Amino acid sequence: MKPFTAEVIRILKEIPEGYVVTYGQVARMAGSPRAARQVVRILHSMSRKYDLPWHRVVNAKGEIAVPDNDSRKLQRKLLEDEGVLFTEDGSIDLKPFKSFQ
Repeated sequence: MKPFTAEVIRILKEIPEGYVVTYGQVARMAGSPRAARQVVRILHSMSRKYDLPWHRVVNAKGEIAVPDNDSRKLQRKLLEDEGVLFTEDGSIDLKPFKSFQ
């Protein structure tokens, strides 16, 4: 496993319940600020194997970016069950979550 991948997995496992981060935020924390798409790939291919909290990661606009409708609904439900609030337009206000480091 490449060091970046291992670091992304470590960071993802530390995201607390009720908290969200962006793909870019994880990439920056893992040492490669331009690797948000790589974070997406890691989540897609390794979430089950490493029991990653995939639902706690959203895009830079605070939107759920999962392509299929059923997965989007599941992600929203999981986040709401953890107390994450959505705005009227269906996004998440990321300001309260900026402090995750």
